Amino acid sequence: MKMLLLAGAVIVALVVLVLVVGWLLPVKHRASRSVTTAAPPEQVWRLITEVDAFPSWRSDVKSVTRLPDRGGQMIWVEEGSNGRMTMAVERSEAPRQLVTRIADPDLPFGGAWTYVITPAPNGTTLTITEDGEVYNPIFRFMSRFVFGHEATMAAYLSAAEQKLGAGR
Repeated sequence: MKMLLLAGAVIVALVVLVLVVGWLLPVKHRASRSVTTAAPPEQVWRLITEVDAFPSWRSDVKSVTRLPDRGGQMIWVEEGSNGRMTMAVERSEAPRQLVTRIADPDLPFGGAWTYVITPAPNGTTLTITEDGEVYNPIFRFMSRFVFGHEATMAAYLSAAEQKLGAGR
């Protein structure tokens, strides 16, 4: 019986520790990742802006539903392994920069991705900078210490690199 109580106390202590550390972490974070590909900037631009094609190259996106544009900017819903997420374009400067934002206030996280496309020797560099916000302290702890702030960007860039390489 004592072992069971001790195990329960350890579990409660770990949950409290995760909560406290999560509360102490900042809500906002910034992370950045890049990849260089042989594809020209225009091809990279098409890849990141043709949202209807996302399910064909992003394994985390099962479907995309376009919504009516807002202020001349594209809005869509991605459904996939991370659930349902509404996205909106904030700024678009073809073929150099795209800024998208999570447009769903009910999620435990939010923020924007800034995509910068720059010519590189023999190709193009795509850099994503995430200005993220994680509201739930448990999710904030997990995002910082378990998943990492760069995990989603790394998966996105890996898939983009594969798709661009296959398109050559």
